[in-house]
Formats: sequence, structure tokens, C-alpha cells
Amino acid sequence: MIDNSDTIAAIATPPGRGGIGIIRISGPLARSIAKSLTGTCPIARQARYCHFKDPQGVVLDRGIVLYFSAPASYTGEDIVELQGHGGQAVLNTVLQHTLKLGARPARPGEFTERAFLNNKLDLLQAEAVADLIDSASEQAARSAMRSLNGEFSSSIDVILEKLINLRILIEGALDFPEEEIDFLSGADLKERINNSLQQLESVLIKARNGRVLREGVSMAIIGSPNVGKSSLLNVLSQTNRAIVTDTPGTTRDVIEEKILIDNLPLNIVDTAGIRDSDDCIEKEGIKRAWLTTKKADLVLLVREALPVHQQQECSIIGRIPPGAKIIVIHNKIDLVGRPAHINDRGGGEPEVFLSVKTKAGLDLLTGQIKKMMGVADANEDVLCARGRHVEALEQTRVFLKKAAEELYNKRPAAELLAEELRQAQRCLEEITGKSTSDDLLGKIFSSFCIGK
Repeated sequence: MIDNSDTIAAIATPPGRGGIGIIRISGPLARSIAKSLTGTCPIARQARYCHFKDPQGVVLDRGIVLYFSAPASYTGEDIVELQGHGGQAVLNTVLQHTLKLGARPARPGEFTERAFLNNKLDLLQAEAVADLIDSASEQAARSAMRSLNGEFSSSIDVILEKLINLRILIEGALDFPEEEIDFLSGADLKERINNSLQQLESVLIKARNGRVLREGVSMAIIGSPNVGKSSLLNVLSQTNRAIVTDTPGTTRDVIEEKILIDNLPLNIVDTAGIRDSDDCIEKEGIKRAWLTTKKADLVLLVREALPVHQQQECSIIGRIPPGAKIIVIHNKIDLVGRPAHINDRGGGEPEVFLSVKTKAGLDLLTGQIKKMMGVADANEDVLCARGRHVEALEQTRVFLKKAAEELYNKRPAAELLAEELRQAQRCLEEITGKSTSDDLLGKIFSSFCIGK
């Protein structure tokens, strides 16, 4: 178990120049360190203006001292915040004197880690702290705040409680083998497991949408030369990131740009035009284009509204990995007088007819991107989720489905059923931190900023 018995300190505000800089101290020595620095014993939850001095009485800075006594604090320990001026030099000076008085430098995320270990937050809420700080959009921030307030955890706890109650019933039946089969064949047990599955599916959908909002979408733009791929990147990013010319093969390497479309973070990658070429540099660019396509969450295949590259584009779409999400874009409709529209072929790749030059149909494209990624109708129920949360929920679903299938056997085995439910329970407990290894905790909190 991680030792959290000592006192830690760190600068809690970003590096650089600012009006206010904060040094946070947590642990048993926090109050005595504050007294040594300020010459006064701080009173809990009372802001006091004072001077921060070194042992010789030299004033290092002046500002506000705040004290929060255990357990009514963020970490569950005594916490002191020294709020002074935001210059990096003065903050470093005060911090060094804090360390000389008995504190040690905090590791990244250690304040939140202590909050988790002291049961002030569960693991979902702790991760939501970092997600709130890192939010790339307003909707992602709202989603992280809901997780921080415990909505995601509550959804998990409701399902957990049902699984635990089911295990109690089933494992109790093992003590009465003569009644076991009749009990396991009852309609009530099947209904309760199916109900848990339905609730899990609902949470999983919200978590997948939340993961997209948190992590963003990796989107590759591919196609033949001179169909408007780089122009599309520039229009979507509202920059001149990619060079656009009439010369085929201008783009030789992948070009990445991070943007935000209607609260959806996108990492757009423009690639080299795909064609047969003897140019070694262009061939390498085309190779990288295919590697990028394989890793993308969504592929935008750009072609001209006139079928001048139809044969080449058919070979391109044939090489896209099976199962990939694809939107076919017919660009340059302004040259042929066609209106902007979407052709959803029902089961095939949706086609968007637009003009990058006039921007006609771009709103149709952005709407289709959100629809393809499952967030077109994302609402306030979206749960801020990470990859590990979604994977654990999907694994829980596997175990619950196996449990449901076992009940439909002629002679269901209570031992197998109980084991599937136990595994499902373990997966859910890993999400909230009720059952989590120190290695996982270390990996999670090491991604936090220092001072949080």
C-alpha cells in the first residue's frame, strides 16, 4: 500500500507569470509549517492576510493563508494553501522554505491520490478531476463535472448492488443442492439478470459517447491527388496548415491538426494523394497514408463530383481495413452545378456532396461526422469515460451474458453462474477503485499535474 503518512507540498498553479500563485501543503506538519512561515497559527476556514518569512525574518512574499483541518479537506488531511504572487521565482523560494520545514515535494497527482486513499473520492471521481482540467470542450467539461459529482459512480453502484444481491441468492442455493435447479430455472432470476444487462447497456452507451468527447476522434483524409484533401483540412481547421497547389503530389507527408467541431475534439490527418508513382519520396508518403488510415477512427475518402478518378478511388476504398467507418465526400459540386446533399445508402458508406471552395455542404459533413461517431444526439447524460472504463464495462457485459446463457441450460450450474457474476462484479469494482492494484493507481495518478 502507498505510504501517505508524511507531509507533501507543491506549487498548485501553472508555471509562468500570473496575478496569484498558490502553494499547497497536505499532511500532519501542514499547520506547523504555516505557523513557521507566517508567524501565526492559522484558524480553520478563515482567510488571513500575512507575510511569508524565512527563519531570519526576511519577507519572501505576502498574501493569504488558508487552513483546512482533517478530515474536512480535499485530501482528508490537514491542508494549508499559501496564496501569494504568481511569479515563478517567488513561488519557488517560498516552496523551498516549505520543504526545509519538513515537507517533501509532491508527486504528480498525489493530493488527489490521498483524497482517494482517504475515501474522499472514489477512483472515477479522482480521474474526473484530471479530465475536468484537461477538457477540450464545454460539453466535455460538463461531463467531467458530472462524474466528479458522482453520477457515473452511482450508475455503477446501482448495478453492483444488484449483482451482489444475485450472488447472495445463488451462492446461498449451493447449500441446498436438492432445490438448486428449481431455483435457478425460475423466471424471476432470469428477469433480474436481464434487467442488469439492460442497465449496463445504457451506461455503456453513455460511457462510449463520453470517451469520444474526452479523447476526441482520429480522422484520416485520403484520396487521389488534387481532389481537395488539403483544402478540406484547411477549411475544417480554419487555417492554412496544408499547402494547396494545382500540382499533383504536393502533400508528401501526413499533416495533423487538432480542432473542435460542435464540442467534438478532432485530430485531423491530411495524407499524401494515393496513386501509382515511381518517386521514392511520394511512395513513402503514400505508405504513411495507409498506416494513418489503419489507425483512424474515421476515414474521409475525398473524390471529385465528376467521376474522373473512379477506377483509382475504387481501388482505394477496397484497401481500407474492413469494418472501418468511412464517409465518402464528393467535392467540387460548384463545378458541376449540383446542390449540397447527403446520400445515405443504408448499410453502405454515406456520401456527402459538397464544395470545399464555397463551403456549401460543410455543415452536412460535420453533422455526419458526429452521427458516425455516435455523438450526434449526445446530451447531458453523457458520462466522462476513459478507455479502461469502457473496456471494463464491455467485459462486464460478456460475463453477464454468459450468466444469462447459463440460466437457459436444462441443468444450470449454480457454481458457474456464481463465478460469472463474481467476475462481472470484479470488473465494475475496478472502475470505481473498490478493487484496484497499486500499479494501476500509480499509472492513473502519474498522469496528473503536480499540485493536484
